[in-house]
Amino acid sequence: MTASQPDPMLGRLIDGRYQVRSRIARGGMATVYLATDLRLERRVAIKVMHGHLADDAQFKNRFVQEARSAARLAHPNVVSVFDQGQDADMAYLVMEYLPGITLRDLLRDYGRLTPEQTIDITDAVLSGLAAAHRAGIVHRDLKPENVLLADDGRIKIGDFGLARAVTNSTGTGQALLGTIAYLSPELVTRGVADARSDIYALGIMMFEMLTGEQPFKGEQPMQVAYQHANDAVPRPSRLNPEVPPQLDDLVLWATAKDPAARPADAGVMLDRLLQVERELHTPGSDTGPQPTLVLAGGGFEASDSDTQLIGPAAQVRPEASATDAVAALAKTAHGRQSRGWWLLALVLVLAAVAGGTGWYFGGGPGSQVTVPTVNGVALDAAKTALTKAGFKVATDEVYTSSVPAGSVVSSTPAQGTKATNGSTVKLHVSKGRQPITIPPLAGLSKAQAQKAITGAGALVGTVDEQFVSDVPKDTVVSAAQAEGDKADLSKGGGYFKGLKVNLVVSLGAVPDVTGKAEPDAQAALSAVGLKSTEGKKDYSDSVPKGAVLSQAPQNQGPVRVGDTIVLDISLGPAPVAVPNVVGETWDKAKKDLTDAGFKVSYPATVGPIPVDQFPSAFKVTATDPAASTMQPKGSTVTVSLSFGG
Repeated sequence: MTASQPDPMLGRLIDGRYQVRSRIARGGMATVYLATDLRLERRVAIKVMHGHLADDAQFKNRFVQEARSAARLAHPNVVSVFDQGQDADMAYLVMEYLPGITLRDLLRDYGRLTPEQTIDITDAVLSGLAAAHRAGIVHRDLKPENVLLADDGRIKIGDFGLARAVTNSTGTGQALLGTIAYLSPELVTRGVADARSDIYALGIMMFEMLTGEQPFKGEQPMQVAYQHANDAVPRPSRLNPEVPPQLDDLVLWATAKDPAARPADAGVMLDRLLQVERELHTPGSDTGPQPTLVLAGGGFEASDSDTQLIGPAAQVRPEASATDAVAALAKTAHGRQSRGWWLLALVLVLAAVAGGTGWYFGGGPGSQVTVPTVNGVALDAAKTALTKAGFKVATDEVYTSSVPAGSVVSSTPAQGTKATNGSTVKLHVSKGRQPITIPPLAGLSKAQAQKAITGAGALVGTVDEQFVSDVPKDTVVSAAQAEGDKADLSKGGGYFKGLKVNLVVSLGAVPDVTGKAEPDAQAALSAVGLKSTEGKKDYSDSVPKGAVLSQAPQNQGPVRVGDTIVLDISLGPAPVAVPNVVGETWDKAKKDLTDAGFKVSYPATVGPIPVDQFPSAFKVTATDPAASTMQPKGSTVTVSLSFGG
């Protein structure tokens, strides 16, 4: 899409609910947009399959599989999937929106990461991956692009588009999927994957985080794939000497060419990672990241929130640190000897302070209390529950269509979270549905009416298309409330935000096929989606035989696509009896036959005498067909004549 061609998705309303705001990212299978869920009034990320893949059943199945796989996982380190559907020919899925960057962006900006940062990110990824593996799901496409780092510090795995159930992880014979740089040897050589294939991809990611580059490189993808299948991943410390041996070993364990030599799943590897983390932060460990200097924010002890980590750039020499530590300990010992009883008194005071602090934050006013569950509860009951839990209560009112008026919609802080004892919890109380005004809709085009409905804050309900003779095609005939008293909204009127409006849209008039030959009439009706059936047959002096005499819907009520039109067919003119004109003079016989609707054939002369000059001198001796024979009007009767009778 060039700059001169704006994205047609921007501003589009998907499925009458999701308003597209901006584009976030574009991939090989889909594009991700920032959208607003008009029903729940929240920002979401909506992933829309590329149009050229919509007819490919395999890709569509993979796309739906992503929603099903992720929806089965409820974990803080896995991107939540809210919804999945089809709007016209467009498949989409709706996910939680996480403002931030990907791990790929972080590596692009900073190159390699510190061991501590690598451990933090790997911990989060393994936690989410372990939940997937426990649920029997293999991700199959783990890479830095699919690790999301939110602005609020959360780390989540996304894009389960290649996920498969573990029991179905055999090869398919298709081209290998996923990014070649993170494919396990068994995926490259045999096209099969299980939980250990995800572990291999994570090991490659750890190598990249610790060194700033991937272990295998090549100008062509097949060169990289060949190395995955045949070469061992080197130790990260060969490229970055600051990598501790424990992380070296963890990377080599995760990237073993034989799947049986790797961790069985993410849960097993997570246990080992946590053990490595404890080892690296054990005081006196000579294998930990020694060059990291910890500066406390003041006081006797430094909490996690007070601590600042100055990474390898500080390069504090272990020898100097040990010397300084010995000197500090000697000075402390000397101070203790000189102060004597004062030190004991100080310790007792500090113990008392610690005890008082423990009471204050443990059971006193500074303690942390869980906010009770009050969503959906009547206001008075919610106030009582919060007061009993030790909170003060404030309220405000909000419109919502999902909670009855007078009940709690939500609270700040949210229910289930911790808050300080005695602090104030604000209850957001439902005012019921928000009143809105729907503009007149009858006479608008279908697209204009849908835009007017969503613009007013309502949702588009059913769109019933009907054939209406006096309303142009694609024009709204009528509109009505989908809920409540179903009042007519054709001329607009009051309604409520978030509720649906049903539309009736004209398909134009049913084609008039009277007078057409029956096959032509059937084709004309079929072209607009209508069926036809033959009705009664009747004679007609004005409609040719086999043509449509009249048409009418088979059933009463509006005519819709797929309905049947009954066609009455002409049999042509009705037959009449040939008059008995034998013995009549020719002039009288001719008049009687013509008046009966027949054409007449007769000889020009009888002998040498012209018939037309002396019509009354000739008499009819016979007719063909004979008298009283039933014949169609307009057919010819041949007359035999004699002169003078």
